[in-house]
Amino acid sequence: MASRAAAVPDTDAIGILGTGSCLPGNVVTNDEVGARAGVTDEWITRKTAIRERRWAKPDEATSDLAATAARRALTGAGVRADDVGLVVVATSTPDSPQPPTATAVATEIGVPSGTPAFDVNAVCSGFVFALTAAERMIRGTGRHAVVIGADIYSRTLDPTDHRTVVLFGDGAGAVVIGPTAGRGVLATRLATFPEERELIRVPAGGSVIPASAASVEQGLHYFTMDGPAVRRFVTDRVGPLIRTFLDDQLPGDGRRPHFVPHQANGRMIEALAADLGFAPEHTHTTVRLYGNTGAASIPITLDRAAHRLAPGDLVLLAGFGGGMAAGLALVEWQPTEGT
Repeated sequence: MASRAAAVPDTDAIGILGTGSCLPGNVVTNDEVGARAGVTDEWITRKTAIRERRWAKPDEATSDLAATAARRALTGAGVRADDVGLVVVATSTPDSPQPPTATAVATEIGVPSGTPAFDVNAVCSGFVFALTAAERMIRGTGRHAVVIGADIYSRTLDPTDHRTVVLFGDGAGAVVIGPTAGRGVLATRLATFPEERELIRVPAGGSVIPASAASVEQGLHYFTMDGPAVRRFVTDRVGPLIRTFLDDQLPGDGRRPHFVPHQANGRMIEALAADLGFAPEHTHTTVRLYGNTGAASIPITLDRAAHRLAPGDLVLLAGFGGGMAAGLALVEWQPTEGT
């Protein structure tokens, strides 16, 4: 598809011009994950609303999923890789501790050498953190950025832990952002509550507990989560944060934008949306088929929801999770004609 660089709008507004996603082909059912974890399909569905998820094959890396999603977003936006001025990957499951996964993605999608590329780790809030950073970095430059959320959580899960293994899937979602004739990204709000950082963690693999045979034997490389405490965090912290954000951005406006939340748990999303007054038809989810895909969940869901959005619609992206953190972005939907 032809580049849109020659038709850059004369504006400082930065909007989402195209979306893309990539889900592994390997479908994992509730019966499969439940067998080793000692729970049933009925229990998983009742507790989470998840029916299945996708797990990457052994030869698939986070960067592979991310690059495929990025290429699809570029095609949707009608933007060439040559016109990309920034690549940001939000992930907490990188290809390796070093170098940044974004460097592999930049190579795979063919952006020019010298283009900045870096990772953001804000766990499940990471995509909105990355979008916020990228939007501010390219504002006024006339350039485009590729922002990706990608995670392969299946490799961090204890297969016997029913609290975590039933929740997570793998995948990647991406957006291309750049100058837009519409209003684009209207506002963002990022928040971290570090006093609660122990609620979600992978204990080993860093400088405190380096990876070793002993750490693996003790299971310290597995993802752990205090589920009830996380649910309280969403109720006590995330809900009020969203309500205040919308009151600030849409004062006196009775409308509720389309809601694209992090796909943490289907039942949690239902409760949060109802508490905030989002109608079911404006609350977009993919958790039933894909599970919780970490930093990828918002851009995957946005990509799947794109056909239901009309130019000028308001969309609220709401990420929350490890850190503990939350990231909110209010966007006016104004994609290119190719999306």
